Amino acid sequence: MPELTLDPPAAGAAWSPSPLTTGLVTLVQAVRGYPCVSLMMTTQPAPRMAPGDAARLERLRLHALGRLRAEGLESRTVVDALDRLVQEAVTAPTERGLALYASEALARTVRLPVEVDDRTVVDPSFATRDLVRALHRTPRHVVLSLSAHRAALFDGQAGRLAPVPGRHFPLDLRTLEAPDLATSMRIVDRALGTHLRLHPAPLVVAGPERTVAAFTAVSRHTGRLAGAVHGAVEHASLEDLAARTRPVLERYLLSRQDDALALLERRAGAHRVAAGIASAWLAARTERPEMLAVEEGYRFPARLSVDGDLVTPAEDTEAPDVIDDLVDELIETVLDRGGWVALVRDGTLGGHERVALTVRT
Repeated sequence: MPELTLDPPAAGAAWSPSPLTTGLVTLVQAVRGYPCVSLMMTTQPAPRMAPGDAARLERLRLHALGRLRAEGLESRTVVDALDRLVQEAVTAPTERGLALYASEALARTVRLPVEVDDRTVVDPSFATRDLVRALHRTPRHVVLSLSAHRAALFDGQAGRLAPVPGRHFPLDLRTLEAPDLATSMRIVDRALGTHLRLHPAPLVVAGPERTVAAFTAVSRHTGRLAGAVHGAVEHASLEDLAARTRPVLERYLLSRQDDALALLERRAGAHRVAAGIASAWLAARTERPEMLAVEEGYRFPARLSVDGDLVTPAEDTEAPDVIDDLVDELIETVLDRGGWVALVRDGTLGGHERVALTVRT
């Protein structure tokens, strides 16, 4: 487990939100110890949190404090961390969603590019399903921006783009002394391959249609081509390029959903699917998880047996022995044991009780 520390800022210092990355999700998921307080809420994108959003966040904070007080768990560390996170959040820029995490071991604020259901969760671990969903909706990818004179490469994650580090990009195509466009694109492709070997990711190619076509015709690195953005992009801002890339990623994710459902159908024929929350939970703990398919809106409060294997649904979600959402725990278990997760649209898995796990032989 990574070392976890709570690093409160000096008095008056800003507590900056953590960027949404796979590493951050892994870090937050690794925290264990009651109580872990999670505040999740949808926000209006703005340079500073809107007053209505701030009022809703304050209600969530008070709800969390009430739960801690009722259980005799008013840890000064947790309460102080939660208060500081809320104070920082209400004066900071907002995106479409917000997650605040406070425990004895860790305190983090995460701005999310997706809307979430407003809720307070007090559990032995943090509620991270929305972080996983945000990564799934905006997976890490690279954008190759092409023009007649320049090739640039950007890393994309959580709705943002940033230039890739290193010496291979940007490329000034005028210095290549290539006899034609195809030769220039082969040189660009070699530089791209160098990056992708170390940092594999889906690829989006952006630029004039003729240039994009010339690149894809010669490229050896389009095995994970998510799609293309056609048009002049050389002088586009990173925010504009990210916005133009978003529909391409949405179409790519729909194809990923289809892949997951096709895998589910194949494994069902081989009797390697655990359908329903109870069966999927047990299989995730006792077998070798391969792929978890779960509907985005599915939540399941539950109690576990003493050995942790058996699931009982619960309605009194604020009771200390109730896990607010076992689906969150299931996602974390599958990821921790080497499986992957496909979040699919609500109604897609009706025949599997909204959640299904494929297992390896």
